[in-house]
Amino acid sequence: MEGLIHSRESFGTVDGPGIRYVLFLQGCPLRCLYCHNPDTWQTGVGERVTPSQLMAEFDHNRAFYKKGGITVSGGEPLLQAEFVTELFQAAKKKGVHTCLDTSAAPYSPENGASAAQIETLLQYTDLVLLDVKHMEEDAHRRLTGASNRRVLAFARLLEQKKIPVWIRHVVIPGYTDDSESLQALGHFAGSLRNLQALDVIPYHTLGVEKYRQMGLAYPLEGVAPLTAAQMAHAKAVLLAAAREARQKLR
Repeated sequence: MEGLIHSRESFGTVDGPGIRYVLFLQGCPLRCLYCHNPDTWQTGVGERVTPSQLMAEFDHNRAFYKKGGITVSGGEPLLQAEFVTELFQAAKKKGVHTCLDTSAAPYSPENGASAAQIETLLQYTDLVLLDVKHMEEDAHRRLTGASNRRVLAFARLLEQKKIPVWIRHVVIPGYTDDSESLQALGHFAGSLRNLQALDVIPYHTLGVEKYRQMGLAYPLEGVAPLTAAQMAHAKAVLLAAAREARQKLR
């Protein structure tokens, strides 16, 4: 089976535990206002690769990945769930730790065939990095162009299957930095019994030049990143809410 990838990183250090071989797949159904990789949106394009080819590349540097593994990111990897399943199956046969970095937008419990394929993929997935953009549905639509219902349903699916999850959240001035939104996310994340980490990520403008090169208008033109103090406050609010929810599980 062939998959379409946008790019790869041989020594990733922020996409799961340890040093990792990170694959960025092509294609994404969301149009997040703050996306810094608009060149990953289009489907049907990219470099064609096979799982065996990628595992050979991994094995070439395997000595560096002893405490790491393989992470598949995007774009959105669930758009190519069958391909990722085959790759992760090959990885698990070699005892390699597998990590899925996803927004979960393609997950649809109502679509039996698609949901079944994703659940098969999860059988070979050791860790999920789940991007939760916003807890309020209308705000999520404004921010990404889609509902958050599938994201939250996927989070509960992971909890049900006892698959470890790291929740990731980008704090965006004027969109996700208010206390109410941060507390809502903290309460949700803290309620997940399979939660292992809660990453609070600052919004940045590193993708602005890429938009210009592609002839696209940058949706958040003029929005400045939060200061260090503002980020520290946002993180404190979110983590306090998560701890509060966590205590209720005991």
